[in-house]
Amino acid sequence: KETDTSIAMSLDGNGRYCYLDPREGAKLAVAECCRNLATTGAVPVAATNNLNFGNPERPEIMAQLVEAIEGIAEACAFFEAPITGGNVSLYNETLGEGIYPTPVLGVIGLMKTAVPAPVRFGRDGADILLLGGLGRNHALRFGSSEYAKVILNQLWGLPQELDMAYEKRVHDCVREILAAGLAESAHDLSDGGLAVALSECCTNEIGARVAFEPGERLEFTLFGEAPSRILLTSSDPDRIHEIALRHDVECPVIGVTMKERLQVGDGSSMWIDIATTDLKQSFERSLPTLLHTHNVG
Repeated sequence: KETDTSIAMSLDGNGRYCYLDPREGAKLAVAECCRNLATTGAVPVAATNNLNFGNPERPEIMAQLVEAIEGIAEACAFFEAPITGGNVSLYNETLGEGIYPTPVLGVIGLMKTAVPAPVRFGRDGADILLLGGLGRNHALRFGSSEYAKVILNQLWGLPQELDMAYEKRVHDCVREILAAGLAESAHDLSDGGLAVALSECCTNEIGARVAFEPGERLEFTLFGEAPSRILLTSSDPDRIHEIALRHDVECPVIGVTMKERLQVGDGSSMWIDIATTDLKQSFERSLPTLLHTHNVG
């Protein structure tokens, strides 16, 4: 009380990432929590964990547990978020098949008391910047994505590649941008990648026109989940570029906000063209729709 300081909190865990590489998956969970905090302007100060695994009497499950714990330790030390406590849930199996190794991280941070930059776009005509850049999205790491799970019903390869030093520079950069009052909205990229993040920013009447060159494959660029990326809108992209340059972080302008539609393409072809009202409806009514479909079935 009376310190002009607020507490921010983030929770994250991805069993698919940890199944493919427990150490790297655990590090990615810590990094995403800290990125979520940075996107509000908060600095991480402490962490807790909930370790969910199968039967540790099986050597391969114990190996998952050890690797995940060591990954958490490495990332928490790097991002200066010491573990203050936690709990463990073991022997999670169905018919002898263990669950995906799923360490869940909770990280708290401190921030100056203020209203954080909103996730949704607030007005038309604002520049859209992708702090951290388009990232490296390719086939080997696309198999861990939400797209591969939901659309392809497959899992393969490795989780996303995390450069912790670059990730931390992105955090420091976005906190400086927010402290300078340059961001009108801020939303980090995670499950579903760039396309899903854009759609979540467009769930009111303000949409966007976005253009960039696709990478190896279009779906990798749209739905790849490369870390260390944050969507920003601003009326002063030049000042943001100056800050990003000092932090050695990519920050291309990828589009501009506009009313009523989300349009994504490369300038000559349109890959996505959808009304913001449709995005809002999908976002707000997805669970009732699923329940209704289940009941009918």
